[in-house]
Amino acid sequence: MDALASQYDTLLEKQQQLNNVIPGRIDSIRELLLETKKSFENDPSNWKESLVMLEQRNKKNNFQKELKEYSSSVSKYGKAIEKTFKQDPTIASDPTAFSGKEHILDRAVALHFIRQGQFELSESFIREAGMTDDEEIGTSASELKEKFKEMYDIMKELETGNTDTAIKWATEHHEGLQKRGSSLEFQLHRLRFIKLLSTNKMEALYYGRTHFDEFADRHMSEIRRLMTSLIYHNKLSNSPYADFMSAQDWVGIKDTFQRDFCALLNMSADSPLYISVLVGTMALPTIIKVVTIMNTKRTEWSQQDELPVEIPLPDDLRFHSVFACPVSKEQATAQNPPMMMPCGHVICKESLTRLSKSSRNSTRFKCPYCPSESSAAQATPVYF
Repeated sequence: MDALASQYDTLLEKQQQLNNVIPGRIDSIRELLLETKKSFENDPSNWKESLVMLEQRNKKNNFQKELKEYSSSVSKYGKAIEKTFKQDPTIASDPTAFSGKEHILDRAVALHFIRQGQFELSESFIREAGMTDDEEIGTSASELKEKFKEMYDIMKELETGNTDTAIKWATEHHEGLQKRGSSLEFQLHRLRFIKLLSTNKMEALYYGRTHFDEFADRHMSEIRRLMTSLIYHNKLSNSPYADFMSAQDWVGIKDTFQRDFCALLNMSADSPLYISVLVGTMALPTIIKVVTIMNTKRTEWSQQDELPVEIPLPDDLRFHSVFACPVSKEQATAQNPPMMMPCGHVICKESLTRLSKSSRNSTRFKCPYCPSESSAAQATPVYF
């Protein structure tokens, strides 16, 4: 990868040199042509001399050398790519994966543009893809754009250290944030308090007394530290409370705000398209290796919608159940979810149904792992 990066830097440098040279020389060529045209119009009989002079003067405007160097860099970069990435990623692709599902992919792309704040681009994409506003997006695209525009406007204010709009939003959505167990509202008041602390001790004291009471149950230890820090208001950076001055708090509050904002819209913090590409990129080397081995052995995958090997992923990229039924040994799916019986033991829904049907008692059956008896209706879905 180091060699590839080096070739890329060289290519970038040559491209910049070419960009610096071409516009000026094209302008010079244009000026020469206009001068030659004017000379020809003034004295048409001198046209041969005018063309000879044009050719001689234009030689210095030649940029073939720079173009040749740039073309050479492009060629070397292409060879570096081929050398670094020897495997063909297309062998692991499935051309029919989105067959008949193009509208789903279009919706994912449109939502991604909206979520990234690229509103004009999303409008163009929705129009050119022939998507309907509500039907394809799942909600009004214009309404969604307004929501995310509000989010990005608030985040820009947080970047400047202004918490007023964010606090107003958090107050308006207090109930929803409380249900999520979010500490966003308190964290915003905390940052506002710390900002006041460095400029006006009494105003900070009044602000803390006004706003911290409602958060005492969950954040009392932090509130104690904040109120005690008033003693060091004029030398906070050299006190036991120097961590209050950390710039990372402002970075963290933006992430927390974005996560909670999206959660109240019933959306994940990151775009599903981004997550899909990220996971796919991480899984691609393993999949290519497996496909290569299978092609060599002339074997095929035996399961649809299932990879032949496990792909290691970090916890924050795991969204599906990893439960295996202890009775059937099958992995749980959306159609066959894990179900917990009243005794606390968990089996898959299909196993539960089979046990219920095979029981002598038409309504109740015995748990396969303890003496308890229950009915299928008493089982509860389990989410991991």
